[in-house]
Amino acid sequence: MELSYRKALPADITEIILLVKEAIVELEKNKIMQWDELYPAREDFWEDIQKNQLFVGCVRSRIAVLFVINQECDAEYACGAWREPEKPFAVLHRLCVHPEFQHKGIAKQALYYAEKLALAEGKQAVRLDVYSDNPYAVSLYLSCGYQKTGMVEWRKGTFYLMEKYLD
Repeated sequence: MELSYRKALPADITEIILLVKEAIVELEKNKIMQWDELYPAREDFWEDIQKNQLFVGCVRSRIAVLFVINQECDAEYACGAWREPEKPFAVLHRLCVHPEFQHKGIAKQALYYAEKLALAEGKQAVRLDVYSDNPYAVSLYLSCGYQKTGMVEWRKGTFYLMEKYLD
């Protein structure tokens, strides 16, 4: 499926929030209680847009996937056994595919696009955290070459810290 990527615009906020709400319903159908009314919140996406770090992948002008890529991470990332902690890295956040577009390889395409963005910015690795009880996301990252570097506990439970070094 052909995606066109761009930075999210303020005009996209309503579509983004609806996409995430529908994705939460789908997660909950699969007994994955990762996201809720507290996180991610509209304010998170609004701030991401203001900082020019929220990207959307569109299919015929409809947002099919979104993700944030930046250099921001929680203090708990210090717990990670990063292979080369001194190397420049990017952090991936909130990768989310609209349920209508799930199971079509879109998350993998978006992940590779995010990695290209990181490389273009001179980053040598991408780091992320993934909810341990989301087998789809964990499988995606492992299949794309990410390796577990640690675990942290947050409000929703255990999250794996992961990283991939870019070529």
